[in-house]
Amino acid sequence: MTDRHLPGRTVDGRGLLCVTLLLRLRAAVADAPAGTLVHVLATDPAAPLDLPAWCHLTGHHYLGEPAPGTYALRLTGTPTPTRPDAPWHRPPAQRPSRRTGLGRGPSAGGAGGTDGGRSVSDDGGGGGVGGPGTGSG
Repeated sequence: MTDRHLPGRTVDGRGLLCVTLLLRLRAAVADAPAGTLVHVLATDPAAPLDLPAWCHLTGHHYLGEPAPGTYALRLTGTPTPTRPDAPWHRPPAQRPSRRTGLGRGPSAGGAGGTDGGRSVSDDGGGGGVGGPGTGSG
């Protein structure tokens, strides 16, 4: 076995449910360089599903299960961040301003219209005082 196949990090998540396992994994690889081979030891029956899904979400490369209960992944140099409290969710995206490069008025943002069930107003007032989609605000 060459050095390329020896793990640079091993994360022992045996006995942990995947939520805690992912929190531990994320913390363990936070300062590791791109290309690091990581072995994750896990006993949670959901690990064979959750670890590849987490790698897909973050951009790390899932390499499979080289031995029973051992999962391998290679770290990317530009991982997609996840929420601090929920490593299986991306942080909320910053919505661009609807007024960027647009004039004012109904044709430039739909004053009082709805967008995804939320009231939209181009006056910066936030709209939606009466609740989502009511247009009162």
